[in-house]
Order: sequence, then C-alpha cells, then structure tokens
Amino acid sequence: MGFMYLGLRGNGMGIKIKPADSAFSKCIRERVNYVCESCGKQYDRSSMGLHCSHFFSRRHRTIRWCSDNAASHCFSCHHTLGGNPIDFTHWIERYLGQVRLDILIEKRNDLSVKISKLEEKEIAKHYRKELKLLKEKRANGETGIIEFVSYQ
Repeated sequence: MGFMYLGLRGNGMGIKIKPADSAFSKCIRERVNYVCESCGKQYDRSSMGLHCSHFFSRRHRTIRWCSDNAASHCFSCHHTLGGNPIDFTHWIERYLGQVRLDILIEKRNDLSVKISKLEEKEIAKHYRKELKLLKEKRANGETGIIEFVSYQ
C-alpha cells in the first residue's frame, strides 16, 4: 500500500488560510468544474459545500500547493474519507496512480525545499493567473477536467 493518509482535516488545528491557499483551492475546484470528485455532486461556485481536500496535510509545505496533493470533495465525502484513512488511502491510490503518488511522497519528504513568505506571494500570484486561465477556458465552452500548471 505504501501511503497512509494522516493529514489534518479542515482548519481545526490552527493552520492559517493564506492568499496562496485561497487561490490554489479555487483552482482545484475549478479544475473539475465544481464537482465532488468522490460522489459526483455538482456545486455552485458560490457554495461553501465543496472543499479543497489535501491528501497530505497543509503543514507539508513542500507539497501544500501541489495540484497532485488535492482534490475537490464535498463536505460529506471530505468528512467520510478523512475519517477513514484506509479508505482515503485507497481512493488516493486510484485517483493518482502509484507513479504520481510516489513522486508526491518524494516531494513531501524533500526537506531541502523551503518556502519563504516572498515565495508564498509568488505562489498566490501564480494560482490567480491559473484560475483566470481556467475560467477563460470554461467561458469558451471547455468542459470536463481542465488541468492547470502546478507551482510545486
């Protein structure tokens, strides 16, 4: 199995939501057109019911803003998967595939990477730009999953 979900859920552990987090989260949800990637329920863009669900906790700054470290999950699926680590592990393995998961784990374990406050501003800027591109593609009729360039 190789991977076990042990991340924090929600923001109950004092992890501050930063501008880079907000822009990244919007990209994750826009990528799939505001659909829960577990149950398939469609959400309105103004809804608070669809979350950016990190596989590894946001405390892992080497992958906090990596597109392979997150999916769109509704509150119910996020809560259910987060409360059942083995089920979430299997879901992530199916979602990413073993090769992408192994790369994500390597990135998470790379302690040489440091993210400065200045770089966080660059990350936020990058994801605001990517979000604008995603929205333009949607406005031009593109449907389904639209990948975006991950900063990490």
